[in-house]
Amino acid sequence: MGCFVSKKTTAEKEADGGMICDGSSVTVSDGANHTARASKESTVAAAKHKSRHHRADFYAEVAWQSWVDRWFATQQGGWPSWLMAVAGEAIGEWTPHRANTFEKLDKIGQGTYSNVYKARDLLTGNIVALKKVRFDNLEPESVKFMARGILVLRRLDHPNVLKLEGLVTSRMSCSLYLVFEYMDHDLTGLAARQGVKFSEPHIKCYTKQLLSGLEHCHSHGVLHRDIKGSNLLINNEGVLKIADFGLATFYDPGSRVIMTSRVVTLWDRPPELLLGATCYGVGVDLWSAGRILAELLAKKLIMSGRTEIEQLHKIFKLCGSPSEEYWKKAKLPNATLSMPLIQTLLSIDPEERGTATSALNSD
Repeated sequence: MGCFVSKKTTAEKEADGGMICDGSSVTVSDGANHTARASKESTVAAAKHKSRHHRADFYAEVAWQSWVDRWFATQQGGWPSWLMAVAGEAIGEWTPHRANTFEKLDKIGQGTYSNVYKARDLLTGNIVALKKVRFDNLEPESVKFMARGILVLRRLDHPNVLKLEGLVTSRMSCSLYLVFEYMDHDLTGLAARQGVKFSEPHIKCYTKQLLSGLEHCHSHGVLHRDIKGSNLLINNEGVLKIADFGLATFYDPGSRVIMTSRVVTLWDRPPELLLGATCYGVGVDLWSAGRILAELLAKKLIMSGRTEIEQLHKIFKLCGSPSEEYWKKAKLPNATLSMPLIQTLLSIDPEERGTATSALNSD
């Protein structure tokens, strides 16, 4: 058994711990094991050296990819490539807003895939609504769903449709901020406030604005498919705007396209969707509008089932059951709700609900 004192080389110190420090190290070893240990340390040092090269290559690749992404962004008006690929025609004329140009003031709404904030635009001083939409930019269906909402909103431009004013996005983020004009109330919340009572002129005014907005949507080939009180926003000047086009879709009245029946909240869903219809048109939005009008006049909930079966039962009880001839319309039995427009909009036959234009021209 012998002992010796050795001063480690820089390479050996790096192999042992990856740290370089000054000083001596005392190692006790059998002479016979010294060669084996030296060989092992040499192998470890070589592995560390190779690992450092691999890390350097990795970081170089990341830096290169980041530069490429930034370059492409400048070529596409600052938009990330994945967004340009699915919504380029809708956003091509815009430049993205910067997140640091907005100051969040309050959280005013929350949904399954989104949060809504009241915010101040620091460049203009205007109060806006920021809707943060969550999605997976690596999932094509998720991106397509999100992009469809942007395409729909960019197609519409009407005083009674909430206007999309811009987008806030980033290259890597899996969320997107939609910038909207700010509205003070929604119809459901306003109607539920203590002391608020809608007069008949109020109801007619809101109904006319709703139908005007729907007329614009339908004439531009858009079905909203989620008309309800909480999606009808009202400002302090009494202007109503249709909002939340997350379930909206494009449609062509001249073609039969298969669409999902799982749209519109249960209480506002028309009977044909409850029965599983997959080919439908503007009647789904008009049914929802008719139900909202009826509730405003009745000053209470109507047709508020807990299940699809119960909802159908309530519809048939109020509006009449369909006959064997299929979708025959029955008149409303309740004299207090016998307004012709409600009868038309709540027709069992979707064809007999007419159009937003015909509803606007009614008495």
